[in-house]
Amino acid sequence: MAFARRYPTDLVDAVVQRVADARTVKAYGAVTSVARQLDLDPRTVQKWVTKATAPQAQQADRAADGTRPGPEYLVPGLLHCKFCHQPVALAETAAAAPAYLCGNDCWPGPLDAVVIADHVGRAILRHAPRIIAAPAGTPARPHLAAMHAHRVLTCVTVGAAAHDMTLTWRAVPVADPDRWETERAKRVAAARDLAVSDPLRARQLLHGSLTGIDPATAPPHPVHAEAGTLLAALHLRLGELDAAIRWAGYGHHSADHLYGPTHRRSLHALHLFAAAHRSAGHHQRAYHLYRQLGEHAASSDGPRGHRTLAVHATTALVLHDLGHCQAAQDLLADTIATQRREHPGNPTTARMTHHLARIRQDCATKSHHHEDGQR
Repeated sequence: MAFARRYPTDLVDAVVQRVADARTVKAYGAVTSVARQLDLDPRTVQKWVTKATAPQAQQADRAADGTRPGPEYLVPGLLHCKFCHQPVALAETAAAAPAYLCGNDCWPGPLDAVVIADHVGRAILRHAPRIIAAPAGTPARPHLAAMHAHRVLTCVTVGAAAHDMTLTWRAVPVADPDRWETERAKRVAAARDLAVSDPLRARQLLHGSLTGIDPATAPPHPVHAEAGTLLAALHLRLGELDAAIRWAGYGHHSADHLYGPTHRRSLHALHLFAAAHRSAGHHQRAYHLYRQLGEHAASSDGPRGHRTLAVHATTALVLHDLGHCQAAQDLLADTIATQRREHPGNPTTARMTHHLARIRQDCATKSHHHEDGQR
């Protein structure tokens, strides 16, 4: 790039990158803010940014007039092969749609560039929607978001299929980290208050507080852990099970690392993680998570604590989901007996008894031959 001679290239590149990072927090005014912080002329900074982003602007212009399908292009060098870790190339031919190819032939075939852009764009709209300044009431298109991926991502790795993808997000700009963290914490607190009365608004606030956070790769963080757990509960309530599993997994991993496995936040996040897998029909995974939850609850509350027994009862239901009818009946009957002895009059005993009767009735209807499980 040809820039003014009195500014070294590394300084220009650093300023352009700083503007890109600032735009992940604030869509407008980033150039002016960075120029003011560095005592530079805003017009000069704007010229540097314009020149640096010219390839993306040209792609957008060509896409708009129909001369080139620009939206499926990511910035060159952003996409890497998951196996050899080398940048992958975009191949365009007259006979085929644009596709990405690994130069080391790690993939069984080319990957559709449109599908790649759609995956990346949807992730950006989910985690960092503010980088796209769409008109009010107009949903931003994933392919447009993908063209701005370099502003919030440092790398995208993809395996043999487009969905086998990992996004590496840029670090939060450090111009004012305390203010940034405070704003995130306020959104989480507001979402917590709205979770029951207005779950959709709460979900929107939580997505805002988790801008740029990928639950698959983000490190443990107290505010993000709470936001992720709250978001998982809302997704589970709204029937959005894939998202519930992702955020509950992140919330549990973070809370376990930050507070230990028997802390109430860790137990709550693990319970959500198990419940989301069970709701999605992943019964084997749910069974192991409930077993783990029962062990942690026993360490925290004791083996006959009410929460421990409640987990055992749910574990019995998951055993029934897996087809282990007799084991489910035995565990549930033992749990009911302990519950009656240790917590007489507790209303959950009636629910447990109802579930046991239902399991026995199901076995009778299906003519299963079990040993007598009556207690």
